[in-house]
Amino acid sequence: MTRKIIPVIISGGSGSRLWPRSRRAHPKPYVRLPDDSTLIGETFARAASIEGVEEICTVTNKDHFFLASDCYEEREIDGIQHHFILEPFGRNTAPAIAAAAIHLKKTAGEDCIALLLPADHMIKDSAALNEAFEKAFVKAAEGKIVTFGITPTSPETGFGYLEMDGDAFVRFVEKPELSIAQEYFASGKHFWNSGMFCFSVSTMLEALDEHCPDVLSAVEDCVAASEAFTVPMGKTLKLDAKTFAAAPDISIDYAVMEKADNIASVTTDCGWSDIGSWLAYSELFPVDEHHNRTTGDVVSIKSSECIVDAETRFVGLVGVKDIMVIDTPDALLVADKNHAQDVKGVFEALSKSGHEAAVSHTTVHRPWGAYTVLEEGERFKIKRIVVKPGAQLSLQAHHHRSEHWVVVAGTAKITNGDTELLLTTNQSTYIPCGGQHRLENPGIIPLVLIEVQTGEYLGEDDIVRFDDVYGRA
Repeated sequence: MTRKIIPVIISGGSGSRLWPRSRRAHPKPYVRLPDDSTLIGETFARAASIEGVEEICTVTNKDHFFLASDCYEEREIDGIQHHFILEPFGRNTAPAIAAAAIHLKKTAGEDCIALLLPADHMIKDSAALNEAFEKAFVKAAEGKIVTFGITPTSPETGFGYLEMDGDAFVRFVEKPELSIAQEYFASGKHFWNSGMFCFSVSTMLEALDEHCPDVLSAVEDCVAASEAFTVPMGKTLKLDAKTFAAAPDISIDYAVMEKADNIASVTTDCGWSDIGSWLAYSELFPVDEHHNRTTGDVVSIKSSECIVDAETRFVGLVGVKDIMVIDTPDALLVADKNHAQDVKGVFEALSKSGHEAAVSHTTVHRPWGAYTVLEEGERFKIKRIVVKPGAQLSLQAHHHRSEHWVVVAGTAKITNGDTELLLTTNQSTYIPCGGQHRLENPGIIPLVLIEVQTGEYLGEDDIVRFDDVYGRA
């Protein structure tokens, strides 16, 4: 069968159940796994391995697209064209899928097959999943919207289910109570709803028009008003915030899947997990003879059934059972592991109070690299800045702060007003308040420098961009 398959990776959500590793500015798909990979990177690699795939579309928040690009670059997979659809804010999966379908109709044609893949899934048996994909491509070409059912391994109450009659799809079932989940698990007719879908672009657009025309109409207006441009990461469509806000906030399940009559399903036993809690994440940790799952510098004495993720500091356990200790540089989580799903309550409380620990880590990633806040106090802030080889910050100025830069490693090309400088290790410069400046790394190794800010206001929003290769000016 001649076909054009385009995987569409959807990366949204906050990953609140994996706090404090996951934050709004650095959600679950980008959290580093114990082997230093990421869920979105693994998803990209699976998508790129599908026979015939030449381009991949990613729908994500505008503040995350450089994180996605970095994760893709780590996989070192050549020959893939990248398309990014950047949301100004989340409006759930129906508007995201509508935007992807409208975009793909224009760029690839309405007959192309879209394979929708959430960015935060773990797959242990990729071969089994690829077999399911091949079956789905055939059904999608026949005008079906295909769901993927996962063979359950336990009576899970945190997932929706697909009810099947042999190979025929019967209905969607909402997240059940435990007694019902146990019945489903024993029946052999119920499968976890994975959240992956496959469809032709024309089929999805017709379904959106029939079942949720308000979503389709709003997103069509948004795409028409949106800016398309090309950046180093790939071809990019930046959705217009004003018109996107008019799109109803609704999932594709409610908007289309529960109403449509052309649903088909493919089932698979591929070792699927959505890593939806610390219990699931800890399955990736080594386990000791007392059933403790730990990573990092940990010593356990007379303790059992515990989970410890020690990122930077030593953690000692003495005489405890069934607890989780998740340690990051700026936040510590201690919880009964039987309440792993309730971690989101901490995240929600932090978000409600406006606490920075809900938003970002001490290390913040940017398109050009990253910075880490080392210390801050009244009228000063000290950062460690790392700029990737060949990357550059925007040409910018600040109204309320001045900056001192000291090069620690690498070579810095600095625009400071009308002056251009090349600085190397142990050399420095001063950026006055209000002065236009830019930092670049012309070298082949990372540029590392220490920045000392002083001034009356040191917020990240005190920045005026005059020019930026990443489209942020």
